[in-house]
Amino acid sequence: MNFLSLFVLVPLLMLAGLWMSKGIKAIRGVMVTGSTVLLGLAIAITCMYLNERGAGNTAEMLFRADTMWYAPLHIAYSVGVDGISVAMLLLSAIIVFTGTFASWQMKLQTKEYFLWFTLLSMGVFGFFICIDLFTMFMFYEIALIPMYLLIGVWGSGRKEYAAMKLTLMLMGGSAFLLIGILGIYFGSGATTMNLLEIAKLHNIPFAQQCIWFPLTFLGFGVLGALFPFHTWSPDGHASAPTAVSMLHAGVLMKLGGYGCFRIAMYLMPDAAKELSWIFLILTGISVVYGAFSACVQTDLKYINAYSSVSHCGLVLFAILMMNQTASTGAVLQMLSHGLMTALFFALIGMIYGRTHTRDVRELGGLMKIMPFLSVCYVIAGLANLGLPGLSGFVAEMTIFVGSFQNFDAFHRTMTILATTSIVITAVYILRLVGKILYGNPVNEEHLKLTDATWDERFAVICLIVCVAGLGIAPFWISHMIGDSVLPVVSQLIR
Repeated sequence: MNFLSLFVLVPLLMLAGLWMSKGIKAIRGVMVTGSTVLLGLAIAITCMYLNERGAGNTAEMLFRADTMWYAPLHIAYSVGVDGISVAMLLLSAIIVFTGTFASWQMKLQTKEYFLWFTLLSMGVFGFFICIDLFTMFMFYEIALIPMYLLIGVWGSGRKEYAAMKLTLMLMGGSAFLLIGILGIYFGSGATTMNLLEIAKLHNIPFAQQCIWFPLTFLGFGVLGALFPFHTWSPDGHASAPTAVSMLHAGVLMKLGGYGCFRIAMYLMPDAAKELSWIFLILTGISVVYGAFSACVQTDLKYINAYSSVSHCGLVLFAILMMNQTASTGAVLQMLSHGLMTALFFALIGMIYGRTHTRDVRELGGLMKIMPFLSVCYVIAGLANLGLPGLSGFVAEMTIFVGSFQNFDAFHRTMTILATTSIVITAVYILRLVGKILYGNPVNEEHLKLTDATWDERFAVICLIVCVAGLGIAPFWISHMIGDSVLPVVSQLIR
């Protein structure tokens, strides 16, 4: 069996183990064991990948395996990874591992909650290892479907509305995506669903590319919070339970950026060059609008959700710049945002679990009451606004430097407008930190609250170490990513 298939097999075994588990201790044991194994696999595949590249293996995708599923439509279970996939697998494993500990105190229907959580993670892992269009789409849907129940049953606030809105908008995006994938398949000659083989054919007519590219980019872009199809994201984040928010913002939204780059841009480069300006305007609006919207929110989760719209918009913005530096920055931004937004949502969930409010106006003086969580919140905020030494600075600087390498007035103007989001982000982060952490407590009852428990501390410290590690030592992973974006970029500039 191919090593990569373990990323699908382990969640399947976790599902079986959860199904047979009786009692909270057994359920926790299955989740900790399974998430630890997945993290170990992700670290192992990263080391194996770097060793293969160091030994001189220049294949576009490593650890390839193909098994035919449905010959009439050339649908196969085809797996393989490059530096981008490996980075996304590592991010996903970290979020699933820390999300398990962030959900340690879950009381309501614990088994069912973790069953759907594990199914969602299986879809994410399967999507990142597959290179067959239809199989990627299948895992994409497996990742989306559990969100409805995870929010609708275990969420808070207007959870039914948020779950339905999220599901309808993402299913609408999936409809566009399916049409686009079938268009790519038949437009390329209907001989393969393997994206590497389709890219080598170069035979999708330009007129067809101009139809399928917008549909595919839009289909993935909806999940990537592309303006004006981003409205599901803040409602979904605000209503989701903590670990689901972590996985949702930390990993699930990255499927959008990954799919836009890996499928839309790679397989239809001519249409991408012709139509990218349209989506560049939309992503530029996402970056600035998301930051401005975060400034006027009073709910902690909504603030972070609109911040995610801005940062995920920056991923799509960088991809559309179509050069190696900006594309490398886009993947670094996916990693950075995944880690720091998971940290933010984890901390917000822990604060809400104690104070029973996310309203900024009802919070204050938390640094005196829960110093550990407060200090960690400051670190997350500094990463979000791009402080040097943390992951946000590395990712955003790479994006802006790469974007400014385009010499025409349009691209440089859009880049300058996008950089204003840095200042806006600093405004809402610093105001938020000052309001909720310092001063006198707004509610005297909050003086009786306790700080983080051991499981919460463990999850938060793991995420902070990753955020700081990426910011302090980014070169090994940026080189790994940079080499892997070249095949896609070379398609766009040929």
